[in-house]
Amino acid sequence: QLQASGGGLVQAGGSLRLSCAASGLTFSTTQRAWFRQVPGKEREFVAAIRWNGGSTFYTDSVKGRFTISRDNAKKMVFLQMNSLNVEDTAIYYCATSQSVLSSIRDARQYNVWGQGTLVTVSS
Repeated sequence: QLQASGGGLVQAGGSLRLSCAASGLTFSTTQRAWFRQVPGKEREFVAAIRWNGGSTFYTDSVKGRFTISRDNAKKMVFLQMNSLNVEDTAIYYCATSQSVLSSIRDARQYNVWGQGTLVTVSS
């Protein structure tokens, strides 16, 4: 299972740090990703990190503002979000899969999801 935490209400320009903890997984971590979803819209890729090597991937709208990182020992992933704007308001989900994904930005490839944490950015 994955558990996301750290969401909340923040003013535009502010920062939040999301955490994603893993428990009970029966496979080694391959990659971990963050997606976000606004009601009525499709789930959107935000960022991902490969466990081996630590390569990172971002959607264009968050490059330079968000940073994904991992703690190998604790098997946790973090999403540091700076310079938040109202368009970042969404439920944020962390996800992983048993296989090493070539389409790391494709939500359909992930088979383990956390419960989501709400991020609300006010203007």
